[in-house]
Amino acid sequence: MIKKLWLIIGIISLFFSASLVWADRDNRLDRKAKEFRHEEPKGFGPRDLNEQQIVDGLKEALHVSAENAANYTGRRDGFFGNPVIKIPIPDQLRKAEKILRKTGSDKTVDDFVLSMNRAAEQAAPSAKRIFWHAIKEMSFEDARQILRGDDTAATEYFRRKTSEELRNAFRPVVVQATNNVGVTSNYKTLVGKAKSIPFVKVEPVDIDEYVVTKAL
Repeated sequence: MIKKLWLIIGIISLFFSASLVWADRDNRLDRKAKEFRHEEPKGFGPRDLNEQQIVDGLKEALHVSAENAANYTGRRDGFFGNPVIKIPIPDQLRKAEKILRKTGSDKTVDDFVLSMNRAAEQAAPSAKRIFWHAIKEMSFEDARQILRGDDTAATEYFRRKTSEELRNAFRPVVVQATNNVGVTSNYKTLVGKAKSIPFVKVEPVDIDEYVVTKAL
């Protein structure tokens, strides 16, 4: 049990410090799990901690990691400067992007992409209270299943407990953030320039929903 605790703390810390989202989670969790799987924590033996203390330690580690993740992704360039979680231009606008860049409108595209990521960075800190609630509500049995489960048990727990709540709570924050940083106006500018080019078709995009989806 002690050994499993350190495995979970290690992979959860990596998971949360990467982002509040599920992006690239499986490879990262599995990679970190391999690093920890055969490590025996130094200074602790099976009799040093009882099961409740181990569970409490897990919950505390998750709480701290969630706060660190929110602070990390919520800072300037938390999304934009991290290639793993950076929000790219929507697929529907890829063709328009290529044409705009060829015609010298790089700044229009770059401003739009930057504003989407800035919106996600502004919204990110609001997510930590949802993770904290999930951790607070974690039952003894939930914690036992994480500690005794496979390497993705914690990931699946948070997906199950927070996905719907996180999306519902996150969307209005993202909407406000997209307005604050000018995502909508940048989108309209990009679309307007693209439509002014003959034979360029631009599919409509729900930008708020897109940013929410990519941020989660």
